[in-house]
Amino acid sequence: MPCGASQTGRLTRLGGYLKLANSHDFTMGRGRARDRLHILFTDARAEQKHAMAALPKIRLIWLGFTAALMALTLWMVFLWVPTEINQGNIQRALYFHVPVAWTAMVAIVLIAVASVAYLKTRDEKWDRLAVAGAETGVIFAALMLITGMVWAKPVWGVWWTGEAKLTTTLILFFIYVAYLMFRAYFPPGEQRRRLAAIIGLIGAIDTPIIYYGAQLWERAHPSAVVGPYSNNDSSVDGPVGLTLLVATIAFSVLFVYVASERYRLRKQEDEVMALRRAISLQALRVATTSDSTESISSAPAGGA
Repeated sequence: MPCGASQTGRLTRLGGYLKLANSHDFTMGRGRARDRLHILFTDARAEQKHAMAALPKIRLIWLGFTAALMALTLWMVFLWVPTEINQGNIQRALYFHVPVAWTAMVAIVLIAVASVAYLKTRDEKWDRLAVAGAETGVIFAALMLITGMVWAKPVWGVWWTGEAKLTTTLILFFIYVAYLMFRAYFPPGEQRRRLAAIIGLIGAIDTPIIYYGAQLWERAHPSAVVGPYSNNDSSVDGPVGLTLLVATIAFSVLFVYVASERYRLRKQEDEVMALRRAISLQALRVATTSDSTESISSAPAGGA
């Protein structure tokens, strides 16, 4: 059974049990309620296992493909591509810094697109996609800063210069952190999802500023090596360009894999929360109905 059909079937049964909670048949005792809830849990667990059985093969193939690309990247970076004449071995940081920077900016764009889709459709799947992109993107944004500082120290003599491109990159990291902190501390619900979507949209504005930063404010950081604003002096080709291309593809595939896994886990978390709310509602209705029935049965009968 496909995942969507499994989820539909589980929600259908859940709706049936909620209707049963309002029926007279469900007021015959707490034991019957517990039996129904046990059936609900058992069915949900069985359907979850059945749905998960179809996923491991695809996930393992994707994981293997990602691992193979990463292994190829490491081989090309440390064994195949020649050492740069001016900077030496530290130049190999290029093959990590640029791909993670690219991925961090792709992630914030993904958050913005998912946020627009959520604001338009109010479909929670887009909100889950935005969360998965943020939780994965913040890791790549941190790696972008770390690899940049590791590369800068031997070349520039300092860890940080405070120039515009570096500052806007740090702002992007803080945007990720602010987005995740807001979702962690703001009460769950429609308002949190809507405000988080707005934060994601605002955060995406920083992406073009980062890319064009070196062109707008030329300082220590080199100009763009890829894209429309790269020039002949800063662009890469030959073995260096091929290695950079493979590394960028590898980190992009890694991002897709990690984000998809986080999306899947987020979906399961939402299902568990919905199930808990439904069970709490059922238990409350059963308790209220049982107390009302006991009160009526224990009241003294009136008579002439």
